[in-house]
Amino acid sequence: MTRATPWTRFLPLATVMALTVLFLDARSRPEQLPPHEGLDSFPLEVGKWRDIKDIELDSETRAILGPGEFIERLYQAPEDSYVDLFIAYFPSQRSNDTIHDPAHCLPGSGWIPVVSKRTSLNLAGGARITANQWVIARGADRQIVVYWYQSHNRTEASAYLARFYLVEDAIRLNRTDGALVRLITPLGDGESPDSGVQRIIAFASQVVPLLGNYIPR
Repeated sequence: MTRATPWTRFLPLATVMALTVLFLDARSRPEQLPPHEGLDSFPLEVGKWRDIKDIELDSETRAILGPGEFIERLYQAPEDSYVDLFIAYFPSQRSNDTIHDPAHCLPGSGWIPVVSKRTSLNLAGGARITANQWVIARGADRQIVVYWYQSHNRTEASAYLARFYLVEDAIRLNRTDGALVRLITPLGDGESPDSGVQRIIAFASQVVPLLGNYIPR
C-alpha cells in the first residue's frame, strides 16, 4: 500500500484555508448590488390576476425575517380562485440574516404538512423551476404551497444548495443577496392537489418573468 505524500495530505486543508481567506476578504469589502426596483412597486395586476389584498407583516414576523424587503399579496383571477404571493428579498446575508426555510414555520402556525416533495414547474414560455411543493392541512382546510430560493438569475429548491451558492457568490461576486418566493393557493371542497398546482403554475408563469426587476440578476 502506498503512503500519501505530505503535499497530498495538506491539499484539502490548504484548499479550505484558501477559501476561508477569500470569504473573509469578501466580507470585508462593501457589497455592490446592481440597481433594482423595490418590491413595494411590484405590479398590482399580473396577467388576469388582480391584487385584492395586501397583507401587512406583523412586528414579530419582521423581527424573525430580519432586514430586507417583503411583500405578501392575495391575487385573484376572474373565476374567483386566488393565490397568495410572498416575496422576501435580502440585500445582504452576511450578518446571519439568512433566508428562513418555510418548512420551519408551517407547524407553528397550525398547518400540518400532508405531502411534501420536489417538483418541476413547467411555466408558459418554456421556463422551468425546480421548487418545493407541499399539501398542508388545518382541520378540513387544505392548501398547496410552492416555494423556491432565487438569486443572481438562479433558482433552487434546496436550502442547503442555496447556502452553498451563497458562500460561492460571496467569494466570486462579493454579493450575498437573495430571495425566497412562495406561492399558496387554497383547495376547494373535493378539488384535487393537481388542480391547485396548475393554478399556481398559471400564476407563476405571469410572475416569474417579472422577478428579475426586483431580485437582481
